[in-house]
Order: sequence, then structure tokens, then C-alpha cells
Amino acid sequence: MYQPNAGLSRMSGADRRLVRISNLEKKYQTRDGKAIHALADVNLDIEEGEFVSIVGPSGCGKTTLLKILTGVLSRSSGDILIAGSRLSGPSREIGVVFQAPVLLPWRTVIENVMVPIQVQKRDRAEFESRARRLLAMVGLAGFEDKYPSELSGGMQQRVGICRALVHDPSFLLMDEPFGALDAMTRETMNEELQRIWQESKKTVLLVTHSIPEAVYLADRVIVMTPRPGRIVEVIKVDLPRPRVLAMHNTAEFGKYVSAIRRHFNSAGKLDA
Repeated sequence: MYQPNAGLSRMSGADRRLVRISNLEKKYQTRDGKAIHALADVNLDIEEGEFVSIVGPSGCGKTTLLKILTGVLSRSSGDILIAGSRLSGPSREIGVVFQAPVLLPWRTVIENVMVPIQVQKRDRAEFESRARRLLAMVGLAGFEDKYPSELSGGMQQRVGICRALVHDPSFLLMDEPFGALDAMTRETMNEELQRIWQESKKTVLLVTHSIPEAVYLADRVIVMTPRPGRIVEVIKVDLPRPRVLAMHNTAEFGKYVSAIRRHFNSAGKLDA
């Protein structure tokens, strides 16, 4: 979660785009002294309100990129601007949805959603009403006083999304949030996420190993190379919204999936 320190330093004459990543590079050493070049020359602009997905083979640096954007992992070089400010640490402008919902089992649903407010030492009365509205938006009205063990996997992930949104960030990062769900629940959560995004009007960056999921949700799909991770192609998805699951069966949808999959045919490392 985030500390009260904003983690952003104001820049003059900043670009109007919400996120600007310039010449980002990440190198580090493992405990045995092995050098790892995780990311190289990553350049990406994300418009306010845009939904962007990232796909790439395992180990290409997708999660490393998200960790850098959260401010919890340093970058070796390059620059990141968020809302016109240089990112230098964890920021209130950012919300994160993890691979697993990581809910505290001894806390109720509403108490789990309110964790960022407690950590940031913000006014509980002000944000509790927002937390309850978010739970209603994701279909969990009436579950505020339930415990995580009383919820399904999909319901728990909805709580995780509410927790990421409760402090009203401008930028939502999602790291393979539905990977542990069964196929039918995952499709339902894709529909839910699209609706939540359209209602909340947040800017979203989603990491996923599913090409169809990336196409279904995104305005643009960012395709990354094997390590060191570079952006090899940016594919704009011109499909009407709101999107429906039946689109998966259309030729137009298939063209986008094929355009992305061709980058991985030789290695065969990206899940469909």
C-alpha cells in the first residue's frame, strides 16, 4: 500500500498525457551475482482514460515494469511522468490490483477495502461512503460485513479492485488479476472490469498472458519482446464499445489476436 508521501515531484511544462515513460531501463544482479537486463529502452505514452494491455513471454519484464510504475522498484535509467510529475516513489495517483487479492482474513470486506485509507492516514468518514459505493458498483452491496472466506474467488478479486480504487487514484495498474480464476469466471470478470473502467473513467494498464483478454479489454495492446523487454509493437484495437463476449468469435477480433500471436509463434511461450 502507499505511504502518505505522494512520491511525485512537480515538473513545469509537463505533457498533457497522464503517463509518459521515456527510455526506461532496468538492470539488476541476482544474489549469486548474475547480471539481469530486465528492461531496455521502453518508451510509452498513455492518455488519460485509456485502457492499455501489455502482453509478452514469461520473463520479459512486464511485472518489473509495473513494479517500477508503483514506485516500489527503482529504475536504472530513464524517466517516468505521471500527471505531469516525475515519479520518485509510491504515489497516491496510483492504485494496484495484484495477481491474488491478498485480502486480510480477519477483516471484513469493507475493512479490507479501507486498508489504503488507514495506511495513508486519511479521513475514514470521508472515504467509507466511497468504499460502499464502489462495492455496490461491483455488485457486492450487502457483502460489506462478510469475511474473505465467505466469498468466491471472483468476488474476492472485486474487493481487490475496490481497494485499489478507494483512494481515487488516476492510474490503475493490474498485474494478471484474473489468472487464477477458472475460464468462465475470468470471462465474467473481463465484462465486469470493462464496466468498472467505463464507470470510473480511470486510466488502466493491465498485464496479462491472455491475448484474447488483452484485445477484448484494451484500446491499445503493447507487445513486448523476450528479455531484455522492449516494446516491439503497439496495436490499436478499433472495436466498438461496450464490447461483448460474442466478439471473440468474429473475424475482426481474430485478426487482432493473430496480429499479436505472430510475435510468439516461434518461441511458443505466450499463453492464448
